[in-house]
Amino acid sequence: MKDEREFFAADSLPWRDGPQPGTAEKVLGQDEDDPDVLTRLARWSPGYATAAGVIRHEWAEEVYLLEGDLYDVSLDETFHAGHFACRPPGMPHGPYRTTGGCVMLEVRHRP
Repeated sequence: MKDEREFFAADSLPWRDGPQPGTAEKVLGQDEDDPDVLTRLARWSPGYATAAGVIRHEWAEEVYLLEGDLYDVSLDETFHAGHFACRPPGMPHGPYRTTGGCVMLEVRHRP
């Protein structure tokens, strides 16, 4: 279960290095027993690209693009602020790259 937190200013949290070089994150809430279950802001630097190949994971994921651009190589389509994705566990997506960088709100949960 995620920690209980009342409203707070997300801007008060510092950006920390993300799991891959070229990424940063602000973890807003996380399950201490299951670290893949979280809510975070994720920032990708201009020119960042995910590893080649389609992405799949065990958790459900919802992503809302807050700013910037995100190009889906498989779909040959670019997404911008205001685009949303909802992915059940195992759903194939990506790979991705960004030209100008992007910031996303990401919510991961177990069904």
